[in-house]
Amino acid sequence: MKKALIIVDVQNDFCEGGALAVPGASEIIPYINLLMEENAYDQVVLTQDWHPAGHKSFASSNGRKVGESIILNGVPQFMWPDHCIQGTFGAEFHKDLNRDKVTHIVQKGKNIEIDSYSGFQDNNHFMKTGLDDFLKYHDIQLVEIVGLALDYCVKFTAQDAVANGYVTCLHFNGTRAVNVKPDNARDAIYEMIEKGVTVLG
Repeated sequence: MKKALIIVDVQNDFCEGGALAVPGASEIIPYINLLMEENAYDQVVLTQDWHPAGHKSFASSNGRKVGESIILNGVPQFMWPDHCIQGTFGAEFHKDLNRDKVTHIVQKGKNIEIDSYSGFQDNNHFMKTGLDDFLKYHDIQLVEIVGLALDYCVKFTAQDAVANGYVTCLHFNGTRAVNVKPDNARDAIYEMIEKGVTVLG
């Protein structure tokens, strides 16, 4: 069974000091590097939040406060601080992440009108990123997922992996949550298990 490691959004803006820092984010990087060192993955894929300036998911683009919610193109949208803007330092991958074995990069959130948490598709399920095509082209059947953040982009990437027919595993030690609400991480784990994701310690 061919397997891929999908590393979700390990970018400067999601790490300590970034515009949308996830608590403990940089703690997962040595774990992810070790996974790549100790396992023979057929493919190693990075997803990268890659927003145009003025993206509609930004609070500043809507005259709203961070943490508010609006309906954006028919779906609820949490208002985020400006983050991972194309070509900025914040959008770059963290310098400590070993990219020697990376075989593919998927950029998401490029459409200014709609956010894209999942590495597979946007939040409206209108546009695919090409990740599924890439994995199927390379006969990948099993995906292991790590990265940021557990309760958003990791969760939706894992759920979409199951929906697209992959045996899907989440490395709990390779992810951290935003935890806008205290139970978000716990709830995300339960949701993923219910959808068929295997959670590895």
